[in-house]
Amino acid sequence: MTERLSPLDQVHRSIGAKMVPFGGWDMPLSYADGTLAEHRACRHSAVIFDVSHLGTVRVTGADAFAVLQRAFTNDLNRVEPGRAQYTHLLDEETASVVDDIIIWWVDPETFDVMPNASNTDRVTGAIEEIAQSLGGVSVEAGDVTAERAILAVQGPQARALLESIDPAIASVARFDVRRVEWNGIGLVVAGTGYTGEDGVEIAVPAAHAAQLWNAIVDTGVTPAGLGARDTLRLEAGLPLHGHELGSGITSLQAGLGWAVRFDKGPFRGSEALAEERDRGVTRRLFGLVTEGRRPPREGSAILFDGAIVGEVTSGNFSPELGHGIALGFLPPDSSVGDKFEIDVRGTMLEARVVKTPFVH
Repeated sequence: MTERLSPLDQVHRSIGAKMVPFGGWDMPLSYADGTLAEHRACRHSAVIFDVSHLGTVRVTGADAFAVLQRAFTNDLNRVEPGRAQYTHLLDEETASVVDDIIIWWVDPETFDVMPNASNTDRVTGAIEEIAQSLGGVSVEAGDVTAERAILAVQGPQARALLESIDPAIASVARFDVRRVEWNGIGLVVAGTGYTGEDGVEIAVPAAHAAQLWNAIVDTGVTPAGLGARDTLRLEAGLPLHGHELGSGITSLQAGLGWAVRFDKGPFRGSEALAEERDRGVTRRLFGLVTEGRRPPREGSAILFDGAIVGEVTSGNFSPELGHGIALGFLPPDSSVGDKFEIDVRGTMLEARVVKTPFVH
């Protein structure tokens, strides 16, 4: 299968990006200075990621709100137009998380639903299925991913550096969503991100993506790739679909019950998830730390008294902390301070449960 290309593909190649396949796209893993430098630039200054591989499903119409309420776990009544919300799409039968999603509520009848790279078709199909089940609703759901690029500018200096480009972009508050015009180009800016740092994500028409990217980089913002994005999100304790979320994993097991509102009425998968809530989960996601530079790795067994009790879903070396960190499923009665062992290819690493995020 041919990988899809970002509108910024040639820009990445021109500055020496190492390109890798990811979710059906060819995307930058890192640039000349490498993942570690990019990670540190995000924690201490500011970086720019091309996250155009994320999907955008634009849902419009008088009944768009009602359809999304029925499709996803969270309650849009808790926010309003001009705000973003984190939510889940569940499997109807098993309550597994099909995808975790950010919804940008752009205006009263316009919602940009942002799935993960490989899930756009499934999310679009689920929205259309819900609309059909409700009958006679006025709603349209269209995949507009190819029409725009998404640039994520993240880090403690992100807003200060963006100020010189456009104060309106820099001033979009956390989880706010705003239409902004820059040099005559219509943007949608949201105060969202996936690094644990402050910043914004900007939807820009594909034809103007390079112009905006270059303007941001010219302020001193460092280009960063998927490698740094992954180590940053892990330090922030944020789940990654296919690791902490996915087939066989529910919102409650992942410790993300705050994104589920049973009191709003039925949603896709709500009955199956309510059954799990009532009987209790059999496992829960926890943060673990290890000593030394050798990190835990995805798929490593977690042991207590020699018996396997869980599995690492994501693990890596933390550049900020200087030791290994991991997310993994453990028995639900585990608690902060509990000690386990992690089997990394035959080497046992001592591990301790900690609160997440690992880096504040």
